[in-house]
Amino acid sequence: MLLARVAGTVVSSRKETRLEGLKFLLLEQLGIDNKPTGGYVVAADAVGAGVDEVVMYASGSSARQTEYTDQRPVDAVVMAIVDSWEVGGNDVWQK
Repeated sequence: MLLARVAGTVVSSRKETRLEGLKFLLLEQLGIDNKPTGGYVVAADAVGAGVDEVVMYASGSSARQTEYTDQRPVDAVVMAIVDSWEVGGNDVWQK
């Protein structure tokens, strides 16, 4: 799993039928220091995350292993909303 901040939403009125009903988020990837790494990814949202929230997401074949994304052609899925994290005993993020 990787860390990211929700930068926005992605709307698509025409899509593959197995993607119908999915909500998509634009994620800005974060490093362990809570700083952007410069990468972005579009992910299906399995947990109801909102803009500016920090989330954990999975990509690749792991993205299709949630109830929300099972048998759907997705490459990334938001699996958790982060409440806090620490590194070496120091708080890095607190919701």
